[in-house]
Amino acid sequence: MAKITLQSLAHTYLDEPQSPEDFALQELNHDWNDGEAYALLGPSGCGKSTLLNIISGLLIPSHGRVLFDGKDVTDLPTADRNIAQVFQFPVVYDTMTVRENLAFPLRNRGLPASEVQDRVSRVGDMIGMTDVLDRRAAGLTADAKQKISLGRGMVRDDVNALLFDEPLTVIDPHMKWELRTQLKKLHRDFGHTMIYVTHDQTEALTFADKVVVMYDGRVVQMGTPVELFERPAHTFVGYFIGSPGMNVFDARIDGSKAQIAGTRFDLKTGYKLNGGSTKIGVRPENIRLGDHGLPARVKRVEDVGRHKIVRLDLGGQEVAAVAGEGAQIPSGGTHVQFVEGGVNVYENDWRVPPADGEPPLEQNTKDAA
Repeated sequence: MAKITLQSLAHTYLDEPQSPEDFALQELNHDWNDGEAYALLGPSGCGKSTLLNIISGLLIPSHGRVLFDGKDVTDLPTADRNIAQVFQFPVVYDTMTVRENLAFPLRNRGLPASEVQDRVSRVGDMIGMTDVLDRRAAGLTADAKQKISLGRGMVRDDVNALLFDEPLTVIDPHMKWELRTQLKKLHRDFGHTMIYVTHDQTEALTFADKVVVMYDGRVVQMGTPVELFERPAHTFVGYFIGSPGMNVFDARIDGSKAQIAGTRFDLKTGYKLNGGSTKIGVRPENIRLGDHGLPARVKRVEDVGRHKIVRLDLGGQEVAAVAGEGAQIPSGGTHVQFVEGGVNVYENDWRVPPADGEPPLEQNTKDAA
């Protein structure tokens, strides 16, 4: 295992970049702690696969350095970094059996036959392929082949890091849950440094100790799932995390007072702002319907089984609110209230903390008055 350090790292595919927009990866300075599990989360084209390929050595960055435990590995090839990488689509040896595929990286390192057999049996059971260990890979389905790729990454215990680039794309939904569970167990048992690239927030939030959210070539927040959900550092994080995502309102803010769509209300705490564009973000789970607050109109209700998603119009903006399955939803006009402690203030799309500080996250969601 290794601590991975990115120093002033940036990358462009152009020979002569003229502006920040010419960089696929904006400048990064981050530490990935030894033994932690990270998820790189973001939409297609945000730079997450570029970053993973730089860490693995498949791509040399145009700027900055990559260090493993303080050693500069920026120009080292993948083979010299002692990492295991699993790609989006399966990479297996079709002429070999499943057992031979899993054993290949171990035999290359000269491990004793008994240890190879033990590890292969253990990983074969972990990925649910014990019954087909002696079948040739050529005759297997795409998701079975990807399980072999995952197993080949997990069979070694001497790697500096395990890197996964959207590895569950071709796996059926039921097996995705099982493999994520097995990956988490592997991490608990062996403490590998793991970096898992995905565009699926469920995969990221259920797999990782910390999630690294990327947007437009830069890291906009690194945090725990609770931090990303309750205190998104950027409006994009609020929008991207959650289903539905965070409601973001254009707002005028003066100290502890705010105005949305012509209605003023009290934020309960003050904010120090610098004259930029201000917005307020509120999770659908932190919106209540009632007879006072901001006037709104119910447009439709979506019953998703465990709760209802209420779509409202507030001053011309569509707003989502989450209500209990048994809640009575008014038709037509109503009002929305924000749960105390469930409001985030943004200036130029970046979160501004309350001027007088904020309580621990677990104490930050009281019921609305």
